[in-house]
Amino acid sequence: MKAMMFEAPGLPLRLAELPRPKPAAGEILLEVRACGVCRTDLHVMDGDLRQPKLPLILGHEIVGVVVDRGANAQRFVPGERVGVPWLGRTCGHCAYCVDGRENLCDEAQFTGYTLDGGYAEFTLADERYCFSLPDNYADAEAAPLLCAGLIGYRALVAAGEAKRIGIYGFGAAAHIVAQVARWQGREIYAFTKPGDADGQNFARELGAVWAGDSSAAPPQELDAAILFAPVGALIPQALRHSARGGTVVCAGIHMSDVPQFPYSILWGERSLRSIANLTRSDGEAFLDIAPKAGVKTEVETFPLTSANEALERLRAGTLRGAAVLMIG
Repeated sequence: MKAMMFEAPGLPLRLAELPRPKPAAGEILLEVRACGVCRTDLHVMDGDLRQPKLPLILGHEIVGVVVDRGANAQRFVPGERVGVPWLGRTCGHCAYCVDGRENLCDEAQFTGYTLDGGYAEFTLADERYCFSLPDNYADAEAAPLLCAGLIGYRALVAAGEAKRIGIYGFGAAAHIVAQVARWQGREIYAFTKPGDADGQNFARELGAVWAGDSSAAPPQELDAAILFAPVGALIPQALRHSARGGTVVCAGIHMSDVPQFPYSILWGERSLRSIANLTRSDGEAFLDIAPKAGVKTEVETFPLTSANEALERLRAGTLRGAAVLMIG
């Protein structure tokens, strides 16, 4: 099979020919149809996430079709379309797993990080951690749901019952969660990098009541803010614009250092919290809600061999919505 291989931080991906993998017990072999390109992939390539399997096949927003099954794998049948997310496997018996917080498992394995992912023609997955996908999404449209959508949804749940929600960084995750929030009757205030008029217009098209630069003050105090941009300096900004009792949710897996800030902007029972990974229950809940909310993903597609171009477009912030590799 063909795959785009990551071999060391700072190096571009390399096109390689590899043996087609064989499923072990409980695993399914998928012919990959599409794989989303996520900012987490950049964090792996840049060395921000420091424990990847090397060499590694990136990609954790995988849409594929079952072509083979290992022993005891019976949940999906050959020919069935499934989705593979970031959370690839957990121990199932630690205190976190038993308590329904498998996203915090110390022995968790992650697709496209400690397990090979979907920047390839075929991939393996533990069938217990895969999802059935709504039929009304084409392969490319479904791919961003599997991380941008899932993590965004978990962050939205963490924001509680907030009516006015600020979103910092209006990329793949933001454009999905904004649609869910609007369906729920909330108001969206979008913050983009300075001068990003296209991003601000995109946010308004999706129903944002206000859009401006990340350094700007919104017209009203926020009940909650969700930070998708991996910029630590935005945390004090978001706190300053949050009403008393508000929540600031950091949704990225990596963020630059948070600068010192005065206690006064946290005081007033404001909360600051992070989102770590996802649970399977998050996935089931979100994939049920997405079609009901009318979520539409906007994607720009690339062939597998253009994965480096897609990653650089993501880094430069020149994508509208999400980048997706089309493979099958």
